[in-house]
Amino acid sequence: MFRRLGRLITPPLAGGIILLGMQLGGCSPKTSDVPQTPQPSPPAAAAPATPSAVTPSRPSDFSLHEPAQRAMTSVVNIYTAKRLRTRRPGLPEGSPLRRFFGEPPDEPRTATSLGSGVIVTKDGLILTNNHVIEGADEIAVQVSNANKRATAKIIGADPDTDLAVIKAESDNLSPITFGDSERIQVGDFVLAIGDPFGVGQTVTMGIVSATGRNRLGINPIENFIQTDAPINPGNSGGALVDVRGELIGINSAIYSESGGSLGIGFAIPVSMAKQVMEQLVKTGRVNRGWLGVQMEEISPEQARALRLSDQTGALVTAVVPGGPAERAGLRRGDVVRMINGKPVTDSGMLLREITSLAPGQTAELTISRNGKEQQVRLEVGQRPSTRAER
Repeated sequence: MFRRLGRLITPPLAGGIILLGMQLGGCSPKTSDVPQTPQPSPPAAAAPATPSAVTPSRPSDFSLHEPAQRAMTSVVNIYTAKRLRTRRPGLPEGSPLRRFFGEPPDEPRTATSLGSGVIVTKDGLILTNNHVIEGADEIAVQVSNANKRATAKIIGADPDTDLAVIKAESDNLSPITFGDSERIQVGDFVLAIGDPFGVGQTVTMGIVSATGRNRLGINPIENFIQTDAPINPGNSGGALVDVRGELIGINSAIYSESGGSLGIGFAIPVSMAKQVMEQLVKTGRVNRGWLGVQMEEISPEQARALRLSDQTGALVTAVVPGGPAERAGLRRGDVVRMINGKPVTDSGMLLREITSLAPGQTAELTISRNGKEQQVRLEVGQRPSTRAER
C-alpha cells in the first residue's frame, strides 16, 4: 500500500520514499583508446600457465540457491482487508426532493492490500512492517509451502520503527535464522525476499550500499540498511538476508520516481527489529527512554559560533518544560557530545541511544556550553508515542 510520508508524492509525478506494501484492486563496458599490438596465438596444444580465476568449474559454483531456499520457507505473503463505507452521491444541495428521499445510505466496500512477513517462531509468530497491517480488520498469511491461507491476529505494533508482530493460526512453521546486522559492511552481498506486485514469492540480489541511514523522514526512529537489491511494492515486511540465508533486515521502503525499484531500498536492521519484537511479544508495546529535547545537526557556522572543534554532536534547540533534560539543567544551545562514554556523531545517533534505554535508567551526558565541557547526569523518562499504538 502506498503511503504519503515525508517527501513522498504519489508516483509517477515525483520521486520520494515509498513504503512497500501493495494496494490490490549500470554502466557500459569500458573500452580502451590505446592501440593494442596483436599478439601471435599460442600453439593449440599449449596449456595455460595458470588456471583461470574467473571461470567456474561448474555453473553452481557461484549460485546462491541454498541460502535463498533456506530463507524462502520462512517468508510469507500477508493479505489484509479493511472495511470502509463510501458515501453515495445524493440529490443536489437545496433540491426540494431531499425532504422526501433524504440522504442515500453509505455503501460498504472492502479495501485489500498485500505485503510480506518473516516467520520467527515455529508456532506462528511473524515479524512484518506496521504499515502492512495498520488499520486492518482481517489478516491472512500464505506460507510458501502451504495450499491455503491461515488467519492471523496482531500481537503488537510499534509505529516509531514501523515494525509489528502478528500471530498466524498455524504451527510447525519454519522460523528464519537471525543473523548479525551489526557486522555487515558496505559491499556485502544480500538477497531480498518477498512478494512484489503480487506476482508470487521472488528473490532478488544486490549489495549493501550503506548502513546507519537516518533523517530520511520515513519513521521517527531510523537506522536503515540501504541496498540496491531490487525491492518493489508488496515487499514490505519481507526478509533481507545475507549469503548464509540469515536474516539481517526487514525490507521497509524504497526511493522511487515511478513506484518501481531504482536500486535505493531501505531495510530495518534485525538488531533493532529483534529488540522491538521481544518487547511487543512480552507487553504488546515498546517502552523507550526519553530526554525531552529537540535537536538538530551542527552547521559549520554554528560550530564556529559555539566554539566547537568540529561538527560532531547534537545541538539542543528546545527543552520540554518539566522533562528529564530540563530537570537535569540542560538548556537551549547546549551541544551533547557524548552519552554513556560514546561519542555522539549527530542527533540521530543520540536519539537511538536514548530510546534504547529503559525509562528510569541513568544516562551520563558530556555537553559543551559556551565552549566548555561539563558532565550531566539524568534519569531518562518514558518516550511518548508519536502515533497511535495498538
